[in-house]
Amino acid sequence: MATQSLKEQLPDLRVGYGQDCHRLQAEYPLILGGVEIDFELGLVGHSDADVLLHAITDALLGAAGLGDIGEMFPNTDPQWKGADSRKLLQAAFAEVQQAGWQIINLDCTISAERPKLASYKPQIRQSVAETLQLDAQQVNIKAKTGERVGPVGRQEAMTADAVVLLRR
Repeated sequence: MATQSLKEQLPDLRVGYGQDCHRLQAEYPLILGGVEIDFELGLVGHSDADVLLHAITDALLGAAGLGDIGEMFPNTDPQWKGADSRKLLQAAFAEVQQAGWQIINLDCTISAERPKLASYKPQIRQSVAETLQLDAQQVNIKAKTGERVGPVGRQEAMTADAVVLLRR
């Protein structure tokens, strides 16, 4: 009687991690998770510089073994100039789904000294869930400060980290 290998017994799960950082500057919009935030500084980037969605995109692509956001949407390609990061995330997620993967859950952290993001978290969570066609319970958004240390703490930049669990 043949026994199944451990690999055959376990579900096909993958964890992906993504991180992004963008510089803050006046006269740019601040978009986080597809939500425009009213603030005097915004994020600078080739696309709309949505640091959260870029981290999520990298986490998804990494978990599925499909490279990273820079490979899929190079900042040297003019077609991505000013692009809506929700569209980039949806295109990347379509590739992940095409490879047979689905999201179990997504956990994200935004690091910003200002603005305080607590009141925006439900809206950001809902926007991310809708962009990926998930239940909001599958998405978690946390916000941290830089405690006035480093580029985040000096309000020079914002960062975001994302971890995703996929199953096939």
